[in-house]
Amino acid sequence: MNIKSPAEITSAAETSGRNKINLTVKHPGRLIVAAMLAGAFISIGGILSLITGFGLPGLSADNPALQKLISGATFPIGLILVVVLGAELFTGNNATLIPGYMNRHYGFKSVVANWTIVYVGNFIGALLFTWALVYACGLTAADPWHSAIVNIAKAKTSMPFLTVLLKGIGANWFVCLGVWLALSGHSFAEKALGCWIPVMAFVALGYEHCIANMFYLPLGMMEGADVSIGQAITANLIPATIGNIIGGALFVGCLHAWLHRSGAETSHKN
Repeated sequence: MNIKSPAEITSAAETSGRNKINLTVKHPGRLIVAAMLAGAFISIGGILSLITGFGLPGLSADNPALQKLISGATFPIGLILVVVLGAELFTGNNATLIPGYMNRHYGFKSVVANWTIVYVGNFIGALLFTWALVYACGLTAADPWHSAIVNIAKAKTSMPFLTVLLKGIGANWFVCLGVWLALSGHSFAEKALGCWIPVMAFVALGYEHCIANMFYLPLGMMEGADVSIGQAITANLIPATIGNIIGGALFVGCLHAWLHRSGAETSHKN
C-alpha cells in the first residue's frame, strides 16, 4: 500500500476542511442534505450492528464478548459510506476543520457554523431513517432486538454525566482516527480498512458517539423504553457531544495539526 505520510494526511485534512467551509458559506442547502445522508448512513451501521450483534443470544450468553465483537465488526459500514460518498458527519468534521483553522484559513465562527448545520442535518437524517426504515418496517419489533434496543436506550441514559463525556472522548478519538487513516489511502479498500479498524474498536469497547445515539435513543423510545426526550438530551446527547468534540477536535485535529502542520499562513478570517 502506498499510503500518505502523517504530514500528507494532515495536509489532506486541511484541504478537506477548506472545502467543507466553502460548502458551508456558499451552498448551505447542499451541506444539510449531505449531513442528512451522513445521519442515515450512521443509522444504517447502527441497525446492522444491532441486528447482527444481538441476534445470537444463546451464543452471546456463554461468550459475552461475542456480541460486542459482531456489533463492532458491522457498525463501520456507516463511516465507510460517509467517507467514500462525501457525506457530512459532525463528529468527523470535529477533526477535519481544525488544521485549516489552526493555519488561519478561516475563523472559529465558520467552524461553529459548519458543526451546527451538520449536527442538525445528522439528527434529521438519523430520525427519518430510524422511523421510516427501521421502526415502521418492524425490524426491531420482535425479541431479541426489541428488548435489546430498549435496554440500550435505558443504559445510555442511566450513566453519570462525566462517564458519558469520557466515553464520548474515546468514541470520537477512535472515529476521527478512522477518518485520518482513510485520508491516508487512495483505493476504496484502503479507505474502508482505515475506517473499519478504529470504529470497530470503539463500538466493541462501548464508547458513546452522539450521532450513533441519534439512532439508538429514538429507536429505543419508539419501542417503548421509559426514556423521555429530556433525558435523552441531557443525560446522553449533551455529554456525548461535548466528549466527541474534545476527542475529535483536540485529540486528533489539533494534536496532529500541531505535530505535522507546515506552519501558519494566510490571514485569519471569520
